[in-house]
Amino acid sequence: MLIHERRRPPAVLAVVAVVVLLAGTAGFLVCAGVVATQLLPRRFTSAQQASISNWEVAKRWRDLPAGEIFADPVGYQPPAVLDGTGSSLTLSADRVGIANEASCRSAVDAAAAAVLARDGCEAVLRATYVDTTDSYVATVGVAAFADGAQAAAANRQINAVRPRGGGLPPGVLPVSFAGTPAANFTAGSRQLTASSAEGSYVVMYAIGYSDGRPRVPIGDDSYAEAEMTSMGTGVAGAVASVLGKAPAPPHCPGTPGC
Repeated sequence: MLIHERRRPPAVLAVVAVVVLLAGTAGFLVCAGVVATQLLPRRFTSAQQASISNWEVAKRWRDLPAGEIFADPVGYQPPAVLDGTGSSLTLSADRVGIANEASCRSAVDAAAAAVLARDGCEAVLRATYVDTTDSYVATVGVAAFADGAQAAAANRQINAVRPRGGGLPPGVLPVSFAGTPAANFTAGSRQLTASSAEGSYVVMYAIGYSDGRPRVPIGDDSYAEAEMTSMGTGVAGAVASVLGKAPAPPHCPGTPGC
């Protein structure tokens, strides 16, 4: 028995071949586009960049050596009352010791502790400095937070506290070191306290006289107040500049899955 095969006209076969070829080319181009996209350098959004930068700043208190956070010595400008006579001078504060890491409740006074605990403080680092004449002694404290928003909120609340009867604003507790000019520095001998926020940190300082005298109306001695303020802000600013320095913009190498 003969079987008759129905054959397609040559023109129809040509059209089919072209369609198949075009479909294959389109598929190849799609695949090639996907691969090319995967090989392009990854670009972070603004939100992702901010998150990465915040993470880098927030972990510095754990990653950096203590001696890098608390430099020695630290230069600072003389009091403004010497403007015109001492503006070319740079004074210096020498580090006498670095304390062990402390909890956010034990390293600050009660008023500051309540604020730090409420806003998510993780730990406090402290170091103590004296001026070159051994007249003034200052403890600088760094309260670490998970992000800048928490640190800023805590600092605002600390600075919003209005002490009664001329008392000190909330702040860090001194760390004394035996055998140094800071041996007699205690909570009761603090003359000035202050705080500021930098990155994920609240940087505080407490400063007083090295002879351990109790707190006196410091405003009665404008020069002493000015010099203490210069030293305290100078040392605290040096610490803040290390921990809060903005990192380089994050980038991703041009490899898949980086």
